[in-house]
Amino acid sequence: MADEITYGDFEKVDIRVGTIVEAEPFPEARKPAYKLKIDFGPEIGIKKSSAQITVHYTLDDLIGRQVLGVVNFPPRQIGPVRSEVLTLGFEDENGAIVLASVTQGVPNGRKMM
Repeated sequence: MADEITYGDFEKVDIRVGTIVEAEPFPEARKPAYKLKIDFGPEIGIKKSSAQITVHYTLDDLIGRQVLGVVNFPPRQIGPVRSEVLTLGFEDENGAIVLASVTQGVPNGRKMM
């Protein structure tokens, strides 16, 4: 377990829900990954992300899927892709990533409370 933080620390992490609107292969990545475009609603817009989620998801599985992402990290250059959001997920028992998502539809851009 990580060190305890305050609720104020948690509030600094801006986690929002968005819908994947584009997904394509990312052959230049060191580890198998996809390039994603995620719609976080009118306030934030569409953001790019790179995600190592090829074990559990095909490109077709991803379009229209709502996911959670941290939208207030600085952009990070991953090979030729400038990742603007950290798409959230959990490692399964073999270390492959399973996306964090919502079970009911939520308007894009809603903040995690």
